[in-house]
Amino acid sequence: MDSLPAFPWDSLALYKERATSHTGGLVDLSVGTPVDPTPEVVRAALIAAADAHGYPQTWGTPALREAVAAWFARRRGVPDVDPDGVLPTVGSKELVAWLPLLLGAGPGEVVAFPALAYPTYDVGARLAGAVPRPMDSLTGLGPMTAATRPRLLWVNSPSNPTGQVLGIGHLAKVVRWARQHGVIVASDECYAEMDWRGEGTAPGAGLPAAGAIPSILDPRVCQGSHEGLLAVYSLSKQSNMAGYRAAFVAGDPVLVGRLLEIRKHAGMMVPWPVQQAMLAALADDAHVAQQKDRYGVRRALLRPALQAAGYRVEHSEAGLYLWTTRDGRDPDRGAVATSSATPGSGWSLVSELADLGVLVAPGSFYGVAGDRHVRIALTSTDERIGAAARRLVYRGRGH
Repeated sequence: MDSLPAFPWDSLALYKERATSHTGGLVDLSVGTPVDPTPEVVRAALIAAADAHGYPQTWGTPALREAVAAWFARRRGVPDVDPDGVLPTVGSKELVAWLPLLLGAGPGEVVAFPALAYPTYDVGARLAGAVPRPMDSLTGLGPMTAATRPRLLWVNSPSNPTGQVLGIGHLAKVVRWARQHGVIVASDECYAEMDWRGEGTAPGAGLPAAGAIPSILDPRVCQGSHEGLLAVYSLSKQSNMAGYRAAFVAGDPVLVGRLLEIRKHAGMMVPWPVQQAMLAALADDAHVAQQKDRYGVRRALLRPALQAAGYRVEHSEAGLYLWTTRDGRDPDRGAVATSSATPGSGWSLVSELADLGVLVAPGSFYGVAGDRHVRIALTSTDERIGAAARRLVYRGRGH
């Protein structure tokens, strides 16, 4: 416990208090928690499975695992997922946090992840007693020795927080390198259906083409073998199931089997009603397209408003966030709530936006490389996103 950092979002309390005092009310865009209704098809499946008097299967039902494999084929361009290499998890965050330990990482061993990354990759390494290693590139890991070779390498595409997408060539290079050095690769792909690149991704366009954002399990990436590879996915965002804690990991059946045996002993089981709700969600693409369109409308409001107010949105070609900075700001604009809000930092942007009643997350939550940015979520209602956009445009006009 002594090695764990403070929970980052606790440090936003003073800014949230200031933003809440705005006459138009708080617009909280700091945490990516869904606000839209869970689809009726999912809720109906949950209710129908409410008589859950027995223990659920840790491995999940064969029908659920087959549904995950079918979803990979239909939506991710991965036709060869073995249902024996699928395991439901209690949300994706618990898997991210415990995966290094479940895979046997221990003191002195390295767990590597992107320099700009979801904080739980770092936490997971620390929980295992391993060495967390943020990196900008594979070459940044240096020559491979027994002491420097990672036990586990995380990749994240689309990225949280930046929304950057890794292409087939990039992922294939990672897989080749990992196999050369005997490194397990886990790919966090939770935002893969929220693709905003290219034509046909405007509001009303629905889902992107299957496989538009490649998976680590894509045969073009892994040469048809899932050995040493795990893909992590969550239904929280695409199906508004964050409260269900519904996710899964898929890939190498040997690795998944290892995780399964430990999770059986630890009682890490997805409840039976949730498994049935997952089955319904995975079989229905219509609600996912509808939800993507909702986020597309909000994105179309918020992004130009940020630009009108002098901010610059970088990357953000996929996912539910706008990775935002601004050059040439007036450092005196806006009060400073804490000493962390130094001019030119992401905290300074947090402070500026709090004056507008808009709460966002500083980029430093995701690594020192994010110090000059903020992550702005699209996960608020149309009304609240609209309020934020109007305030930004008003300020951009010099008011």
